[in-house]
Amino acid sequence: MCTDDTDAGTPEPFTAADAEAVRRLWEPLGLPGLIDIHTHFMPRNVLDKVWAFFDGVGPALGREWPIHYRADEQVRSDGLEAFGVRAFTSMVYAHKPGMAAWLNEWAVGFASREPRCLHTSTFYPEPGALQYTADAIEAGTRVFKVHVQVGDFSPADPLLTGVWGLIADADLPVVIHCGSGPAPGPYTGPGPVAEILARFPSLRLIVAHMGTTEYLDFLDLAERYENVGLDTTMSFTDFAEVDSPYPRDALPRVKALGDKVFWGSDYPNIPYPYAHGIEALIGLDLGDDWLRKVLYDNAARLFEV
Repeated sequence: MCTDDTDAGTPEPFTAADAEAVRRLWEPLGLPGLIDIHTHFMPRNVLDKVWAFFDGVGPALGREWPIHYRADEQVRSDGLEAFGVRAFTSMVYAHKPGMAAWLNEWAVGFASREPRCLHTSTFYPEPGALQYTADAIEAGTRVFKVHVQVGDFSPADPLLTGVWGLIADADLPVVIHCGSGPAPGPYTGPGPVAEILARFPSLRLIVAHMGTTEYLDFLDLAERYENVGLDTTMSFTDFAEVDSPYPRDALPRVKALGDKVFWGSDYPNIPYPYAHGIEALIGLDLGDDWLRKVLYDNAARLFEV
């Protein structure tokens, strides 16, 4: 890692000061580290396109979205190690047919060379999805990721019926970006998700970004279904609160749901230091026990880390 940042303000990325800012948040909780279930590692040509999207999103969003942790793969992996992240995901996702199987093959290689990676796979509504999902399970995937907004598909698409059934039978979690933030799509929102849960009530879904912007609807689903949880990705941060503030009167429900809330960061694509996401959770004042569960214990139990 690099030397300490001399600025007394926000630490620069990939410095000792950046890492120390993170560690001094979780170490007093007595945790062995962090488990981050929402980090993005993907083929570099795909990641470059993702970064190009964020680089150009300013006019539509009304503000810039600088990638705070833009670096080569090994530098990013080393950054998580310096933060004390003991396990993390490689959130790959397909936005068109013919992409998911290739991403899954890449993810096998990444997980094999990164022992802390929770082997991640994806799927898309297309012929062959059932077979490559079965192949991913056979290859040892530990979590799936789908992005309804970017993929522009309904989770209830008939081409995915068998896929959801296969994943439910395997009792594997799916991190699903299905809320309408930062921009709504034709298939975002709680409706399609409620439809698949009605059919597969044991499905282990983790709704990304706390369900932004339909917070209360997805909170309802998490309360209703035993295996539905939420990840905190970008939620409660200064950046997210500008456009989509979380309703503070719902925080007692979030605290009560503490066994099913998971730490997620969106690293490396966040427009602020990694520490700020944890600071935002601490600022909710939901207690140290809740923080321990969210930052480590819940994911450690789910993934048997």
